[in-house]
Amino acid sequence: MNPKISDFGMARIFGDNDTRGKTNRVVGTFGYMSPEYAMDGLFSEKSDVFSFGVIVLEIITGKKNIAFFEADHSLNLLGKAWTLWKEGNGMELMDLTLRASCSSSEVMRYIQMGLLCVQERAIDRPNMSDVVSLLSNQSFALPFPKEPAFLSQQISTDADSSSSRQRHYSQNDLTISQVHGR
Repeated sequence: MNPKISDFGMARIFGDNDTRGKTNRVVGTFGYMSPEYAMDGLFSEKSDVFSFGVIVLEIITGKKNIAFFEADHSLNLLGKAWTLWKEGNGMELMDLTLRASCSSSEVMRYIQMGLLCVQERAIDRPNMSDVVSLLSNQSFALPFPKEPAFLSQQISTDADSSSSRQRHYSQNDLTISQVHGR
């Protein structure tokens, strides 16, 4: 495992002639970080697979994961892709400018591959060599993905069940801050 600079935010910690860097904290761009890295600081080749899956879904949709929200702020891009794919409506994700240049079966395959890469558990994600192999050989059937990490902007009220999520938002429309000297 020879790490490369794969995140533009991380590139800022390197000098012009540096080839290696070391940090004592988790750094990177949220939305592209794997859950095991973002939560526990654990990095592996499956962390790069997660980031790749996010980028695949961003290319298909023409939208950024970190800037995408449903009208009611319940789903991010990964959650929206998962929901539409499960319902068999994955083509609704596709950026309109790509419609004429791609077949629907090809797009659905890429969506499924993206979802395989962003699965919550690293052990469930394919290796990058498997991703390349599956993308270059269209005759291989893709496995069904499990629920992606960071499915929504919702806070889970039941730690044992990822399917029982409930939203908790502040009802405050106004926040007033007062400065007091010591």
